[in-house]
Amino acid sequence: MKRKCDFCGKTKEENNIDFFVSRGSVICSECVEKCWTLKNKKIKTVNQETQTDRMRLTPKKIMSYLNEYIVGQEEAKKTLSVAVYNHLKTMNNPNIKKSNVLVLGPTGSGKTYLAETLSHIVNLPFAIADATTLTEAGYVGDDVHSILLKLIHAANNDIKQAEKGIVYIDEIDKIAKKGEGRDISGEGVQQALLKMMEGCLVTIPGDKERKTIMINTNNILFICGGAFSGLKKKNIKKGIGFSAELVKTQEEKITASDLIDYGFSPEFIGRMPIITTVKAADVSMLRRILTEPKNSLTWQYIELMKMDNIELSFSEKTLNMIAAEAYRHGSGARGLRSVMEEKMKDIMFEIPEEIPKKSYKKQV
Repeated sequence: MKRKCDFCGKTKEENNIDFFVSRGSVICSECVEKCWTLKNKKIKTVNQETQTDRMRLTPKKIMSYLNEYIVGQEEAKKTLSVAVYNHLKTMNNPNIKKSNVLVLGPTGSGKTYLAETLSHIVNLPFAIADATTLTEAGYVGDDVHSILLKLIHAANNDIKQAEKGIVYIDEIDKIAKKGEGRDISGEGVQQALLKMMEGCLVTIPGDKERKTIMINTNNILFICGGAFSGLKKKNIKKGIGFSAELVKTQEEKITASDLIDYGFSPEFIGRMPIITTVKAADVSMLRRILTEPKNSLTWQYIELMKMDNIELSFSEKTLNMIAAEAYRHGSGARGLRSVMEEKMKDIMFEIPEEIPKKSYKKQV
C-alpha cells in the first residue's frame, strides 16, 4: 500500500519527500515546512500588531481607558498613565532607564485595581505579589524570586515577554524596618529587592521540578503600593508679610524623607522615583463607584439576574443607603460588595426556584 500524506494527498512516488507518522496520521515534509512557515508568519504578524497598538497609546488615551473603570483619583491616574507610557518607550531603547512607582493610600482606595487595569490596556504580563509574605532567602516564607516566577507564569513561561511585564507589590509598607537589629521580613527584604527593581540579570535557583531560570529585570516596571498608616507628614510654617505669625500646617505631599523616617532605606526609596497618592473614598465617591464604572457592581448584579430572566433595577434611595453603610464599614470600595451581597442574598436565594417563563422587573 502506497503511503499518502493526509493533508496534500501526495505519495512518495510523486515526489522524493519524507513522511512522518503520529498516532495513525501521516504528513509529508513539505506540509510540515508550510505549516511551520505559516505559524511563524502568524506569530510575527501578531507581535507586530501588538507592538504597533502599544505605540499608538498616549498618556491621555491610557487615562481615558482608566476613567471608564475607575472613579476619581485623577492625580494618581495621570501619574500612572505617564509612567506606563514611558515604560512602553523604554522597551525599545535600552539607554533609557525605567522609573518605578510608589502608590500610597488607605485600604479599599483602589491601588491594586489601578495597576491591574493598566496591565489590560498595554497587554503586558502582570503579576501581583504580597510583601507581607516575603522574607530573605533561606528563611521560611517566600523570597523575592517568587515575584518573578509569578510574572513568568503570567507570560505563559515566555521569558522574553515576562521581561517587558508589570509587577505590583502590595502591602509594601509592611517591609519597613522595625526596631534595631536584623529584620528578615523588613530591612532584609528591602535589600533583596534593590537590584531587582533597579534592573539586573536575576538567576532563579532551580529545584527538583524546574531548571534554573535567568531573567533580565531592566524593562520590568515595578509598582509598589501600601497604606502607610501612621506615616507622619512634615509640618511646615506658613505666613504672609514681615510681621505675620507663622502658622504650622500639615504638608499634603509625601516626600522621600518621610518614607525614610517610616523605616525604608534611602537606596530602596531611590528605586521608586515616582510617588503618588490615592485618596480614601468618601460617601459620594462610593455612590459613584456603584454605577459609573463600565463593570460597576450594580451592572454585575443586573447581569447576574438577567441570566434568570429578571430585569433588576436599583432605586436612588437604595444606592445612597448602600454607599453610606459601606462607608461606615471603613474598608473603602471593598465594603460595597459586602453590603451588596447582604442586601441581595434573599433575592438571589429565592429567584432560582421560581424562574419565570417570561422576564419581569424587580426593583430593589
